[in-house]
Amino acid sequence: QMQLVESGGGLVQAGGSLRLSCAASGRSIRNIAMAWFRQAPGKEREFVSAINWNAISIDYVDSVKGRFTIARDNAKNTLYLQMNSLKPEDTALYYCAAAGPYRTMSRYTTTYNDWGQGTQVTVSS
Repeated sequence: QMQLVESGGGLVQAGGSLRLSCAASGRSIRNIAMAWFRQAPGKEREFVSAINWNAISIDYVDSVKGRFTIARDNAKNTLYLQMNSLKPEDTALYYCAAAGPYRTMSRYTTTYNDWGQGTQVTVSS
């Protein structure tokens, strides 16, 4: 089983930036599709972005396209989410997730076996 620990969240004004990190341990992420999800209070967990194990395929929810960038560093066993031009509606608990080996990324939570505890992102207006 893989352990995932998110960091980098915080309080930022609208228009600001944050960079989230997800450090994995227990096994390599090299062959693993990974994703970011978020959950706002009273709402369901929402897909944000995913990156396939080979980093060739990347997906974003429409609401973050052009503002967020997902990246992975297999050597550091770490996933990132660079978030620019943040909006109050981006406020949520952000989760990192990992799929099984060589499994194709998707927007569905059921694709992912391992989850972190989340890091809070709060954007003030």
